[in-house]
Amino acid sequence: MYFNNYETLKNYITFNIDTKVKRICSVKSVEELFILWKYAKLKGWPVLLLGGGSNVLFISNFYGLIILNKIRSLIITESSKEWFIHVGSGNNWHQLVKYLIKNDIYGLENMALIPGSVGAAPIQNIGAYGMEFKDVCHYVNIIDMNNGNKRCLDVTECQFGYRDSVFKNKYRQNFAIISVGLKLKKLWKPVITYTDLKYLIEKKVTAKTIFDIICKIRKSKLPDPCLIGNAGSFFKNPIISNTTAKKIKSIYPLCPKYLQVDGTIKISAGWLIEQCNLKGYKYGGAAVHINQALVLINNNNATGKDILYLARYIKKKVNEKFKIILESEVRFIGKYGEINSINSVL
Repeated sequence: MYFNNYETLKNYITFNIDTKVKRICSVKSVEELFILWKYAKLKGWPVLLLGGGSNVLFISNFYGLIILNKIRSLIITESSKEWFIHVGSGNNWHQLVKYLIKNDIYGLENMALIPGSVGAAPIQNIGAYGMEFKDVCHYVNIIDMNNGNKRCLDVTECQFGYRDSVFKNKYRQNFAIISVGLKLKKLWKPVITYTDLKYLIEKKVTAKTIFDIICKIRKSKLPDPCLIGNAGSFFKNPIISNTTAKKIKSIYPLCPKYLQVDGTIKISAGWLIEQCNLKGYKYGGAAVHINQALVLINNNNATGKDILYLARYIKKKVNEKFKIILESEVRFIGKYGEINSINSVL
């Protein structure tokens, strides 16, 4: 198949890779989304819905239709004790956090500057600095693209886990998230349990202070996708047994680790990669970011396969050194859509 007259996705994905696609269209309503999806299916085209394009890696050109999600409704209601935010899936996540802070609605500040759209938040169960999306989720609205039926899932039905949800499994194919509901308490309490925030004094800190600090930290650690193509954290932080963690700690006393509720240990993927001396390592046009090993960058006109092969090499080196298998946060897209098994790619 030739791509001479095809459109480029370069400006719509944060890796900034020159991926060719058959067609790119935007939708501003659920009705438009369903109609366009049906049209693509009638034409026999594969179809993919994109929000901010911040968590995908196209490893080849895409032989179908890309739908850009611009569903940007926002309705805020309240009770005596809580704020209820109904927000369209096409809204930008960070801009939502910023808007709420400006309007004295607190509770999302720890997740400031996480890239991507609101619709991606429940899929990944995004999280940072001691908070996860599940902590504020009230419901998620989805549409079955086969028949147009809509369904509202409460937080329990979403089956949230560490960077995981039902939207990566049961509702992965032919379903789309159209809006989410958030529930934030009016009696705000800061979450400052994370290492970089522990120095703050609970009685004096404000949500705006936390927001500003986290924005500053993230900007210092993570490259701006507008300047250097990247998808943020490429790998998940591995969850390992306490026994394995003790073995690593005996050799590397400064290894950062975090105890989980179930007794397992979360260990920093970035630290593991750094111990393999891979900061700045390059493959083709791709590289490991020199300041944050968890971030893979489009260093010099990288292709999707450059990034992919670099990720494979990292995974191999970490497994050889620590006997830990890294898992990707990024979704991999092939010629006809998302590749179901990450193992078949990495």
